[in-house]
Amino acid sequence: MKKNEVPQDESKLEKANIKDMVYAVDENGNYVTELSTGWNPKTIALDNTIKQIEERVAAAKEKVLKNESSPLEYYMELNKMDLPILASYVGIWKWRVKRHFKPSVFKKLPQKTLEKYADVFDISVEDLQHIKA
Repeated sequence: MKKNEVPQDESKLEKANIKDMVYAVDENGNYVTELSTGWNPKTIALDNTIKQIEERVAAAKEKVLKNESSPLEYYMELNKMDLPILASYVGIWKWRVKRHFKPSVFKKLPQKTLEKYADVFDISVEDLQHIKA
């Protein structure tokens, strides 16, 4: 695409003052970089992804409030992580992290383990143990 044809459609990235760098062709036929605020197909995909993340966070929070899961699952979703990523950040096997999702197991975790999780999520141990409804 030509430099003057780079899309500048409105998107959530634009509101956050974030722009994508894309390649375009200038008037001499050379490839150059140009900033784009976004284009409609990408905006739709981004909006759908954000909506899915928000739904997963809400579902995880509901599970915690119903005592079906520990706050770890909620904070994992809130921080856009999955089980392998969380396990690698805290340095604990995936199967053990998944086991920590059980409320009965989570309540018995040692302070040191809770501190590892709290550090990963950049919250206090107190916040980790009690999410707000």
